[in-house]
Amino acid sequence: MDETEFLARQFEQHRAHLRAVAYRMLGSRAEADDAVQDTWLRLSGSDSEDIENLGGWLTTVVARVSLNMLRSRRTRREDPLETHGPDRVVESAGGTDPEHEALLADSVGLALLVVLETLAPAERLAFVLHDMFALPYDEIAPIVDRSPTATRQLAGRARRRVQGTPTDHEIDPARQREVVDAFLAASRGGDFEALPALLDPDVVLRADGAAVAAGAESEVRGARAVAETFSGRAKAAQTALIDGVAGAVWAPGGQPRVVVGFTVFDGRITGIELLSDPDYLREVDVAILGG
Repeated sequence: MDETEFLARQFEQHRAHLRAVAYRMLGSRAEADDAVQDTWLRLSGSDSEDIENLGGWLTTVVARVSLNMLRSRRTRREDPLETHGPDRVVESAGGTDPEHEALLADSVGLALLVVLETLAPAERLAFVLHDMFALPYDEIAPIVDRSPTATRQLAGRARRRVQGTPTDHEIDPARQREVVDAFLAASRGGDFEALPALLDPDVVLRADGAAVAAGAESEVRGARAVAETFSGRAKAAQTALIDGVAGAVWAPGGQPRVVVGFTVFDGRITGIELLSDPDYLREVDVAILGG
């Protein structure tokens, strides 16, 4: 058996899974097959000896291919759903393989595909890979060019839209806004004593690539370091609802340039995200709050 045949046999072992991922992303059997074929071409043209985890590598590639196809489709404003109900995403393989049976049982219905189609491409990918295929956020993040926390937010937003209701019951909207307002007030006033009291000792501040390019540090850890980063530097920030959750935004002329997301637990801020990627800003729902 030559190397190409050996690689092809390995690929075939993952084909059903790859087609399932692509179908959930694209809602079209034909496009899913195209994405899988593109993934095979990329594998056959790569140095497979450098691939440590073939399944993970293939999943990442088919996800990227599907994401690009979704974005291209949106640019062309095509209707992605076929006029008939979707077929099952895997074919019969004898019915005895547990992995096959699991994939078969997890086939997507037309109703879910219709809901998924309302999501932005990055939201859809984050939701599909995490909620349907249990990929961790830190593996999904590079695919959508976000931090793991921002990717979690993408998936959470998608989840709320799919289910129709918020799913994170730990978020108390009133308390979240109270903490965010207090943090911004202390930051604007340079109140270095008040800021650390609002921060968890292990708080992490992360910035996406666009924010780093504008001068932000990619990551700051610890209450004191984060407090020093913000002290006296949030005068232009405004409290806002970021996808329905209290956060902050810098929006000169009413145009969001930087979104600040907060993770609040037990009355303290455990995580802060500075997000200024143009694609993210186009997708995010920002409502500036008065007062």
